[in-house]
Amino acid sequence: MGVADVTLVGLRVLREVAERGTFTAAARALGYTQSAVSRQVAALEQATGARLFDRFPGGVRPTGPGRALLRHAVAALDALEAADRELRGAQDTAGRVRLGFFPAAGAVMVADALAALRQERSHLRVTTREGSTPALVRALRSGTLDLAILTSRPPHRSPDTDDPPLRVEPLLETRLALAVAADGPFAERGTVGVEEIAAQPWIAGPGSAGDPLLGVWPGLPGRPRIAHTARDWLTKLHLVAAGAGITTASPTLLPVVPPGVRFVDVTGVAQEVRRVALVSLPGPVTAPVRSLVDALRRRAADLAD
Repeated sequence: MGVADVTLVGLRVLREVAERGTFTAAARALGYTQSAVSRQVAALEQATGARLFDRFPGGVRPTGPGRALLRHAVAALDALEAADRELRGAQDTAGRVRLGFFPAAGAVMVADALAALRQERSHLRVTTREGSTPALVRALRSGTLDLAILTSRPPHRSPDTDDPPLRVEPLLETRLALAVAADGPFAERGTVGVEEIAAQPWIAGPGSAGDPLLGVWPGLPGRPRIAHTARDWLTKLHLVAAGAGITTASPTLLPVVPPGVRFVDVTGVAQEVRRVALVSLPGPVTAPVRSLVDALRRRAADLAD
């Protein structure tokens, strides 16, 4: 057997597993059983004579041979999908861009950039997806996203170490601040000491592996008291406005922050800087992607002013 013996079903499974990060999630997305996905991956590995995924307790990750096969699988599947559209007389998707972004970017950056883009490039069709950094990076690698807006903490390394290296273009740097209730004890002071907030009730969401809870000040002494958990940043801020606790956020959110929330700086610790960047695979940039990038750059410049 060889690569010529792989099936289209196998290639689709390869792409889905690479994007989802687990056999279970891939099976759910494809409507297969987990055992069916495992059999397809085993058949691919037998055909190629290589291990395509490294298995970890939390999921799987493509190996070097897996990434190589994935690049060709994405090209083959895209070509077949294009042929299917042409034969059906469907609208050409040359003007389509698939954008992923971290949650807070949707309200403060993506929506305004897309509104401006509709005025300039009405033919351009942008589809979007919100997600975590690991999920968006997997989608870039598997060819289901063209571009992603990601955020990072110092020292601002590339979001993964796979080959080829991702293209990372910084868009904006912003400092982290503390969101507090406007009628609370910290609102009028402008600053608050880290020792004062250590015992406060926090509103947080789950972080990715190795990262702190989202919404809790990094490096806070002691164990934080989590009063409420929420994935959605806007829910967190509404809970802050209701006096339910405090959370972290960037002042770039000010245009969309609900009434009753104030931002204050935290003293006694190093300033926390967040970088927002555009991330994509290396290679030629299409005209539709370039148009979207330009719109996002302009919106980032507005937020930096």
